[in-house]
Amino acid sequence: MLESATRVARPFAVVAAAFALLHASSALAAPSRAWVAWFGQDSDTCGSIVAPCRTMQRALSNVAAGGDVSMLTPIEGDAMTIFKAVNITNDGAGEAAISNFQTLAITAGAGDVVSLRGLVLDGTGFTGTGGIVIRSAAGVHIQNCVIRNFEGRIDADGIVLINSGNTQMFVSDTMVFNNGNLPDTAGIHISSFGGGSANVVLDRVHLENNVVALLIDGSINPGNGAHVVVRDSVVSGNASDGIRAFTVAGKAPAFIVVEHSSVVNNFGTGIKADGPHATILLNDNTITRNGAGIAAANGGQLISYGNNKNNNNIGPEGAPTGSYSQM
Repeated sequence: MLESATRVARPFAVVAAAFALLHASSALAAPSRAWVAWFGQDSDTCGSIVAPCRTMQRALSNVAAGGDVSMLTPIEGDAMTIFKAVNITNDGAGEAAISNFQTLAITAGAGDVVSLRGLVLDGTGFTGTGGIVIRSAAGVHIQNCVIRNFEGRIDADGIVLINSGNTQMFVSDTMVFNNGNLPDTAGIHISSFGGGSANVVLDRVHLENNVVALLIDGSINPGNGAHVVVRDSVVSGNASDGIRAFTVAGKAPAFIVVEHSSVVNNFGTGIKADGPHATILLNDNTITRNGAGIAAANGGQLISYGNNKNNNNIGPEGAPTGSYSQM
């Protein structure tokens, strides 16, 4: 009888132990959302709405891959590195600032998608290599953000995409201003290397008072280069060129479509294609009050759809190298 009871008890004990182990594993699983607030405390378990983290970096470490880091209150943060898929969102909690002279770096995996919304990055006194530095990710979405005042170092940019893999970047409803300090620094700087490629869409973006506003540089990359679309945007008041595509022989192409945008009041050339694989297509843009209107150099191509307004520039207006007929 005792032996029979023992046989019956064993399966129940095994099931109970397995259930307890499963329950413990569930309790330890990373949450899909982590909250951040100025009054929070960083710990290995912070992130609930009643016990938020104090910094975005701690919340990022605690949240599950592909999860959400959200703001309960306005915060001010230090440098941070995003190393996995995540959505960092500030929707109406007040300013979510990353300052303290640092950088937001993205070094995510080849299949990871990163989303940033509602952030303010201020580089006043900055010592990093850019406001947002994207080194690896499958996709990066930047929406409703402000990136400003990254001008303290010799290689300062507002947003820099310097990837060796294949990355897509989407920027919308965002202001990028007062960034850069040398001729080849920019508000947005795209310079893939090591065979990398970049597909970029800039939609309703303001690029103002930078050195170069938008710089696409294929000169260090033998790969597929960058393909960029700029639409419904403003490029104004920059200290050098507004939009510049630059390549050299034997290196990657730099291809840009600019449509429904205003390129005005830039000290250099409004739109410039420089190099044998630098190509810019122009559709329904206004180009005025720049140091020069448009220019192509060293085999670069400027192709117009015949519906652009390029006049009243301070220097030469310039002319497209070719045209497409309307369909």
